[in-house]
Amino acid sequence: MAESVVLIDYGMGNLHSAAKALEQASPSHRVRVSSDAQVVAAADRVVFPGVGAMRDCMGALRERGLDQAILSVVAAGRPLLGICIGMQALTRHSAENGGVDCLAVLDGSVTRFPDHAGKQRLKVPHMGWSPVLQQPHPLWQGIADQSRFYFVHSYCAADLSATQTVGSCDYGVPFAAAAARDNVFAVQFHPEKSAADGLTLLANFLRWQP
Repeated sequence: MAESVVLIDYGMGNLHSAAKALEQASPSHRVRVSSDAQVVAAADRVVFPGVGAMRDCMGALRERGLDQAILSVVAAGRPLLGICIGMQALTRHSAENGGVDCLAVLDGSVTRFPDHAGKQRLKVPHMGWSPVLQQPHPLWQGIADQSRFYFVHSYCAADLSATQTVGSCDYGVPFAAAAARDNVFAVQFHPEKSAADGLTLLANFLRWQP
């Protein structure tokens, strides 16, 4: 039987494009979109995507019991991929919306990009293609170091520990573009919008055995 890959639906994010990208990355996997906490908790692999505001994100997760489902997947050692706000929600705390406690799977916190870097004014959100400096991890297999990925975000994890940072980027300030802890991998960019390298990363996730 094909492995089940569940894409978490908590009312935020472009689930259609992410689901299609996962299906394209590995047609042998059975991709399912679900808002049911029991389905998420029982999945072989879980993808945690999202866009929008952190308070809404965490509120929607808790309302549906999906926060506990995510933590149970992590505790069970099954592969979990966080994307964009899905990565940010895995940290301890976000400064967005006046401050929101998150899932504390990763050790950092999330802050807003500054308006200036030195004398240079930054356009926020950070939007577009940026290179990612890699640290060794199986999910980078077949992807050249400093390949460019597509970002859209106003907040970032700028204080993640070096041991959990496996990809870094700079937009006025250095920040974690990819993070890893045991069976968890998370990216600030959108692999489903990042052309061939994004599909390669998704394919690597779908065959990853942490």
